[in-house]
Amino acid sequence: MLYVKKANLEDIEKEWAFVRDMPEDENGLTNAWSGISHDDFENKALPDMLRFSRGENLPDWMVPETFLFLWEDDTIVGQFRIRHYLNDALREGGGHIGQFIKKEYRGKGYGTRGLALTLEVARTIVPEDEFYLRVNRDNPASLKVMQKNGGRIVKEDDEHYYVRIKK
Repeated sequence: MLYVKKANLEDIEKEWAFVRDMPEDENGLTNAWSGISHDDFENKALPDMLRFSRGENLPDWMVPETFLFLWEDDTIVGQFRIRHYLNDALREGGGHIGQFIKKEYRGKGYGTRGLALTLEVARTIVPEDEFYLRVNRDNPASLKVMQKNGGRIVKEDDEHYYVRIKK
């Protein structure tokens, strides 16, 4: 069964292994905790994820952000992040949702189904009428995932497509 679940203490072992193994930057989704030790994940990264989702003690440039893990039964296959609302930088940049599917699960529909599940959660959080997303031009698979979920390209530049999905 496929489902999304917010970052939590209960699943720390599997969350840690997944985040540790995520690249530092792949297709525009950054992971400040790539290669992190278990102790640092438990004492810094996971508490930060939980704090970010509550919007507590955020740097001025940051908005609240919920970290969701995409699970297939008892295995994490991806991560999605929902930024609760847009500031100027997000409106012109990364938008509301970031997504990552582990390499061995790509091309199997996990991205499309995971984004659909994430959009359900985002509808309860995000106040804007549309979800803003951005994808690298050299990442047609992610663009297709967005389009399969109702996304339409509203702008493009040399590096990115800017996509909107109606709420």
